[in-house]
Amino acid sequence: MTDESPAAGTPQIAKPHTNLRSNRMPSLRCLRDYNAQTFLADLAAGVTVGIVALPLAIGFGIASGVTPAQGLWTAIIAGFLVSALGGSKVQIGGPTGAFVPILAAIVAQYGYDGLALATIIAGMVLFAMGALKLGNLIKFIPYPVVAGFTSGIAVIIFIGQLKEFLGLRVAMPLHTIHQLATLAQHIFETHAPTVALGALALALSFFWPKKWRAIPPSIVAIVVPTVLIALLHPQGVQTIGTKFGGIPQTFPALHLPVVTFARVQELMMPALTIAMLGAIESLLSAIVADGMIESHHDSNQELIGQGIANFLCPWFGGISATGAIARTATNVRSGAKTSVAGMIHALTLLVVVLIAAPLAKFIPLAALSAVLFGVAYRMGEWDNFVTLARGPRSDYLVLLITFLLTVTFDLTIAVGVGMLLAGALFVRQMEEITHIKLVTDQKDVSLGSDSIHDKNVPEGVVVYRIEGPFFFGVAEKLELALTGARAIPRIVILRMRNVPAVDATGLRALEIMLERFHRKGTQLILSGVQAQPMKVFFESGFVDKIGLDNICANIDASLARSLAMTQ
Repeated sequence: MTDESPAAGTPQIAKPHTNLRSNRMPSLRCLRDYNAQTFLADLAAGVTVGIVALPLAIGFGIASGVTPAQGLWTAIIAGFLVSALGGSKVQIGGPTGAFVPILAAIVAQYGYDGLALATIIAGMVLFAMGALKLGNLIKFIPYPVVAGFTSGIAVIIFIGQLKEFLGLRVAMPLHTIHQLATLAQHIFETHAPTVALGALALALSFFWPKKWRAIPPSIVAIVVPTVLIALLHPQGVQTIGTKFGGIPQTFPALHLPVVTFARVQELMMPALTIAMLGAIESLLSAIVADGMIESHHDSNQELIGQGIANFLCPWFGGISATGAIARTATNVRSGAKTSVAGMIHALTLLVVVLIAAPLAKFIPLAALSAVLFGVAYRMGEWDNFVTLARGPRSDYLVLLITFLLTVTFDLTIAVGVGMLLAGALFVRQMEEITHIKLVTDQKDVSLGSDSIHDKNVPEGVVVYRIEGPFFFGVAEKLELALTGARAIPRIVILRMRNVPAVDATGLRALEIMLERFHRKGTQLILSGVQAQPMKVFFESGFVDKIGLDNICANIDASLARSLAMTQ
């Protein structure tokens, strides 16, 4: 793949006087050198990804507990706005599989009106995150957590589509474990013609010849069973027409959700879940796109664009949307050059709705389920279970727990527990690499001028070396090391040249130690303090307590200071 990206290595990007808004929004930046050749490339890519998005938008709408039309209009409205206002020039926005279990649960509990209000709130949260420049927070979410809930969502999608694929006419419970039990109870009620059409669609999705891939397999998997339905009219096969009455060939009516303070309170947690997942999914998609086109997205502008899209979609009957990794990758592989391709993708879907909507009534739900099976298989990234098993056990544990909690409970609990577990394991790892040791002439392993070999260490002076970040997880080590001294020293030198950071708990441990030393008549000297700890010491007033003269640049200056104090 080749991509003529003007952003790669060009000095114009780094100029500080460039207009901020036009520099951040690819939809405006790309228009500077836009020409007919670029438009033709964007047109081809936009139409292609629009065709690919058609069955996915319908399928995700149905799987989320709303109508296929609502899924389509979400892809149209959000797809256009994300491309026009987002921070990635090739990002494709719309309904995604990651949202399916969350939205279905919200619809089941609160109805569509509740989902609409939760999505509007989520849009405001996403906009605020972008405006406050919180886009880079995605890097603080551990990869095992992301991999765990992504694979869990894939399992939920797969199990959730089995009812339609098997042609069962039963009410499905909300949670996955209960769904499996229900499926097992009614497995002998499977409808053979429905399964046959679903199996045909599944085979076409996975085994469509590569030489014919100019026609997307997902489209073939929908069109062929739909044609068979229109010609043969098999009895008992559920279609979009039989279940939803088809897709209206008109623009959606304005939808105004009921807004009350009590309702907002009730939906705040679902809204935060939508916002969190939307931010993660869209920024991960943008990162993937960056690697494909060798460019860089603006994460904060991307969140702003996602926020506006999610805020406006529910006003027209839409649902939550985010960046779609698979459709974005298709957009890039189809030759997209700018964000215009994403806008054309939305307009392509609009044309389909306004012209060909009546034909959608023949689409069998089993074929859509087969397409979503493929989505679930590809989004699961099952090789992570093998790859992470070969790495640290703690990472593999986080992956498994996040995965299992996603499947058995819900995404909010899974991500929350996964983040807490990952954070606790990280603290333990940091605690293990931070050491506080007594340094003597025989034990000092330092080299050159930093060593105390053959240096005059005055009587009554002891030297301790701290290695690693000094934070709440290791503050107790300092107290244990100092209480191990046989006699009360006159002066304690703490060598901190290998301490990159100090937090509030570490600072408090130093303050307590300083107060204890003052009561015993012991002086404290800090040696080789780095920039971040020194900043903390100044801002907290610790420098005034210890005295600036007692913070020395290196061990030689510290020993000279201690010698002057003992004379």
